[in-house]
Amino acid sequence: MKLLKMSALGCAVVAQMMLAVSMQAQGALKIDEPSAKMAASIMMLWPHGVVATQNHPGVWGYEEGVLLDGMAAQWHATANGDDFRYIKDAVDKYVSSDGTINGYNADAQSLDEVEMGRAVLLVYRVTQQPKYYKAAKYIHDQLESQPRTASGGYWHKKIYPNQMWLDGAYMAEPFRAAYAVTFHESGDFDDIAKQLLLMYGHMRDPKTGLLKHGWDESKEMKWADPKTGLSPEAWGRAMGWYAMALVDVLDWFPADHPQRPALVDALKGTAAAIVAHQDKKTGLWWQVMGEPSRKGNFAEASASCMFVYAIAKGVRNGYLPQTDEASVRRGWEGIQKAFVKSSADGKLELDGTVKVGGLGGTPYRSGTFDYYVGEKTQVNDAKGVGAYLLAGSEMAQTSTEALGQGKTVMVDAWFNSQTRKNAAGQTELFHYKWDDDTNSGFAFFGRAFERYGVKLATLKTAPTVADLSKAQIYIMPSPDIPAKNPNPNYMDKASGDAIEAWVKAGGVLILMENDKTNSEFDHFNTMSERFGIHFNTVLRNTVDNNNWPQGTVMVPAGTGVFTYPHKAYLKEICTITVSGPAKAILTDKGDVLMAVTKFGKGTVFAVVDPWIYNEYVDRRNKLPLDFDGFDAAIDLAGWAVRQAK
Repeated sequence: MKLLKMSALGCAVVAQMMLAVSMQAQGALKIDEPSAKMAASIMMLWPHGVVATQNHPGVWGYEEGVLLDGMAAQWHATANGDDFRYIKDAVDKYVSSDGTINGYNADAQSLDEVEMGRAVLLVYRVTQQPKYYKAAKYIHDQLESQPRTASGGYWHKKIYPNQMWLDGAYMAEPFRAAYAVTFHESGDFDDIAKQLLLMYGHMRDPKTGLLKHGWDESKEMKWADPKTGLSPEAWGRAMGWYAMALVDVLDWFPADHPQRPALVDALKGTAAAIVAHQDKKTGLWWQVMGEPSRKGNFAEASASCMFVYAIAKGVRNGYLPQTDEASVRRGWEGIQKAFVKSSADGKLELDGTVKVGGLGGTPYRSGTFDYYVGEKTQVNDAKGVGAYLLAGSEMAQTSTEALGQGKTVMVDAWFNSQTRKNAAGQTELFHYKWDDDTNSGFAFFGRAFERYGVKLATLKTAPTVADLSKAQIYIMPSPDIPAKNPNPNYMDKASGDAIEAWVKAGGVLILMENDKTNSEFDHFNTMSERFGIHFNTVLRNTVDNNNWPQGTVMVPAGTGVFTYPHKAYLKEICTITVSGPAKAILTDKGDVLMAVTKFGKGTVFAVVDPWIYNEYVDRRNKLPLDFDGFDAAIDLAGWAVRQAK
C-alpha cells in the first residue's frame, strides 16, 4: 500500500514539474526551474515533511520549519498548490484538533521551538481553522516567559543563559511579526525591533561589518571575549539567519513604526558586509566569513543560499541597491555549480550544508575557526534545502523587480469593506484584500505586483485626490450590496470627481465588477461612465457544479493589456457597454468582457469579474491546472506598472 501511495505522489510531482516547464515557456510566470524541481524532489524524498536527515525524523523542530518556509516561498512565487498541500500535511502531523502541538518542548524555552510556528500561522491564514490559531497562540504566549538578558534580549535557550545567538533572530522574530499583524498585536513590534537591533548593536564588528555568532552579555562563557562577550568568529550561516530575519520581519513591520528605518539600516549594513565577503571566483560564501584564505575553510551551501535570498529580496523590496543584484546572480550560479546534484533516479539534491553549528554545550563548542571548519557537511540537510528554495523563489523574480520600484498599488477597502471575525474574535477586513490569504483574497494578485518591486497599500476611506496621489495604481473590485455588507458605502459625486481627476493626471485605474447578485451597479456606474464604461446588470457564465467550460474565457495575446494568451475562469459575471473613449479589448460571444480607456494622462482597465482572486489563482483548489490565473495576474500587473507614471 505504501508503494502505491508513493507511486501516486511521484506521478503527481512529475506532472507538476512538467506543468512548471510548460508555464515557463508560455506566459508571464517565469518559474525558476531548478528550485521548482528541488521542491518536487523533496516532496518525493520526504513525504509529509518527515525529514530523514534530522536526528529525530518526524519530530517538531526548526529544521523542518525552515524547509516549510522554503516551500511557502515557492508556493507564493509559482502558485503550485502541491507546495501548500505539503506544508499543511506536514503541520497536521503535529497540530491536534484542539490546537495542542504534539512534540513541542515548552520546558526547553528554546527559540528553535518557535520557528515552525510560521508554517502553522500560514495554514491558519489560508484556512481560518481555529485549531491552527490555538497552536500559533500557544507558541506566541510561550515567549512571554522566555528568559532575557539584562538588556532585554531573549536567551537563545534556557541552557544557554544570558546568550543571544544570531540564529534566534530567524527562529522567533518573523513568526512574531506575522502573528502581530494577523492578530492585531501591534505592541509586539517594539520588542521585535529591540531584539534585532540589540544583535546589530552588540554583535557587529565595526571594522568588517560582519556579525559574530554569539553574544554572552554576562561575559562568563569560556568562548566569550572578556571585554565584549562576543564569540570569536563570524559564522556564515549565523549571518544568514540574521539577514533572512531582517527581510522577513520587514514584510510585516508597520510602515510608520519609528524603528523601521533602523531595521532597514541594519539590513543595509549587513548586506554590504555580505557582498564584500563574497568569493570573487566562485560567487559563494565561506563557512567562516572573515578568513577566506585560511587553510581548512570552505564554501558552505546553506549560508550561500541564505545570502542570495536575503539580498535578492532586499533589492526587490527597494531596501538595497540594484547593483547588489549582480552579487546574487553570481551567488546563485555558484550554488548550482558547486552544490546541486542529480541523484541516480533523477531527483535534485543539495550538497554542502554543515549539519550543525553552536556554542558551548556538551561536547563543548569553542566557536573558534577550527571548531567551525571541523563540522561536517551533508547532502539534503533540511536547513540548506529550505534556504535553497527561498533563494530560488527570489531568483524567479529578479528579471522584473526593477520595473515597478518606487510605485504603489492601492486596493479599495471603502466601497468593498466586508468584514469577518477571525479565530481570536477580532473584526477584520477581508474579500479582495492584499492580506487575505483565504479563497476570497487578493494575496496572490498582490504578489504579482510585488514581483515588479511595487509596494502594496489599502485605502479604507472614501477616496480623495490627496489619498489617491499616494499611489500610481488604484484597484476597485466588486462594490458592496446590503446582502454582502449591512452598511455599504456607495459611490458618490465627490469620490467620482476625485477618481476622475486622479486618472486624468496620470493614474491607472482597474475596475473589477461582478455579477448582479454580488455587486452594486447603479452608483458605481456613475463613476465608470465618466470613462465610457457601463457595467450591465446581467448574469452570465453561471457554472453548474464543476462544469468548468461554462466559466472559461480565452484571453488572446496582443490585447494591448495581456502580452500572453491565458485560459481564464470567469464565473458568474456581468458585461460591459463601451462608449466615447473606451475600447473593447476582449469580446466573447458578442459580449464585451474587458475594455480600456485612455483618459487624459491616465488609463482605465475594466473587467466584468475580479477573477484573479486566490480561489482561482493559488492552485490549491479543484480548478483544473490548465487555467492560468496567476500567470494572468502577473501579466495584468506588469501592464499596469508599465502604464503608471
